[in-house]
Amino acid sequence: MVIESKIFGKHPLSEVMEKLRNVYLDLGFKEVYNPIFIEEKDIYKQWGNEAPIILDRCFYLATLPRPDIGISKDKLDQLRKMGINLEQDKKLALQTIFHDYKKGLFHSEDLIHKIAETLSIDDDKASMILTAFPELKQKKAIATNLTLRSHMTSGWFLTLKEFQKEKLPVKLFSIDLCFRREQTLDETHLRCYHSASSVIMDEELSLEDAKNVAERLLNSFGIKEIKYVKKKRSASYYEKDTETEVFVKVKSDKDWVEVIDFGIYSNVVLKKYRIYYPVLNLGLGVERLTMTIYCFSDIRKLVYPQFYAELDLSDSEIASSITIEKIPQTEAGKRIQAAIIEACEKYGDTPSPFEYTAYDGEILGKRVIVKLVQNEEGKKLLGQAAFNDIVVYDGNILGIPKKGDFPKIELIKNARERGIPVGIRYIDSLAALVANGIEEAIKSGKNDFIMKRAMVSTSGELNIKVREDALKFITSNNKKIDLRGPVFMMVRAQIG
Repeated sequence: MVIESKIFGKHPLSEVMEKLRNVYLDLGFKEVYNPIFIEEKDIYKQWGNEAPIILDRCFYLATLPRPDIGISKDKLDQLRKMGINLEQDKKLALQTIFHDYKKGLFHSEDLIHKIAETLSIDDDKASMILTAFPELKQKKAIATNLTLRSHMTSGWFLTLKEFQKEKLPVKLFSIDLCFRREQTLDETHLRCYHSASSVIMDEELSLEDAKNVAERLLNSFGIKEIKYVKKKRSASYYEKDTETEVFVKVKSDKDWVEVIDFGIYSNVVLKKYRIYYPVLNLGLGVERLTMTIYCFSDIRKLVYPQFYAELDLSDSEIASSITIEKIPQTEAGKRIQAAIIEACEKYGDTPSPFEYTAYDGEILGKRVIVKLVQNEEGKKLLGQAAFNDIVVYDGNILGIPKKGDFPKIELIKNARERGIPVGIRYIDSLAALVANGIEEAIKSGKNDFIMKRAMVSTSGELNIKVREDALKFITSNNKKIDLRGPVFMMVRAQIG
């Protein structure tokens, strides 16, 4: 099985982040982790009048408030019906636990264990007790004023405030996740991304300092074609006319791709955090850079290939994904399956009316008589497709007749000559279905079992299962599963 992203071993994002980390360290930067949880008030500090718009793309954190839980007579009656009788002392003990839970005196995951320990019951019964208190299920999440960091700058101001007494220049970097409430998820948008962000705090700074860092980072990946474009309007937390976008071009790309954004933090915003030196900030989108380096056009396939990357399966791999779905579970059931196949191979062309006892023996403590039956006039015991082989050819799953000339059907001709046999015939999977069905009928207390198949048209009717990844590959590549054909098989089992 080959995945389109061709990711083996280390993930490309990890490769890129590791190299970026090493370059930053070589440049004398120190690594830090910035706060992930950012208070709403900090967004207002940094963005001013734009804050409501920025907050629209932020995720807010919410909590589930713990409810007040009382133990009424109805609740005691309900517990009694569950086989749990609470005397007065046990009731008071349980009420105390619920009060302590409400106050947050212990972790919520310890609630069941505390109930079990206090009432001297096992955890399963303690869990049952909770079902009598719907207040626990009816909790509603309440939003807090905390947001998930939507861009690394939100955390940099908080971190820089703590570095005021450090010797200048202060050079810090952080490579970590940011979260953004995207309206749609597509080739270029996910709800979280990695930012390789850095700051330099010094008495004097210029945009040339940022260009030097950007070029060292990009040159480490062999990227030489770099273009700087000054943004017409800087973000609120940058000084006017300092925000600059960095575009790169690699051989496989026709267009310039923006991968870095840098600027000098606004003196007004810095003072709100009691930061009294100029600060230069550079932010690099790790996913964007990785897509450029590894020639990805879809960020989803880069980050989550297990969910989004297209499969490229060989015919042999598809063949190995095909199995008989329902099979006999007992040795006697396997003998029934083999007996049905043997009888069909021997009498399949016998004209009707015809009845043959394929098996007479014991299974699961019951005597079972299994008969093949054909009563329709002018028919043979089995239809001509009963012995079709299941073959994979050019990504298609096909039922191919053993006999017959099909010169006008090129696909059948080629599949017969060059396809990969699965090793399963229609009759093999149907015989397994009968044997399994007889076992299930006995377990259910039934006295008989009948299976009748005329024309089959789907893998399900044939008792054939195709693994999910192979199904996805077949449908996404406009291939087909064609397991049609006249089987005309009827089996009756009498259970004594």
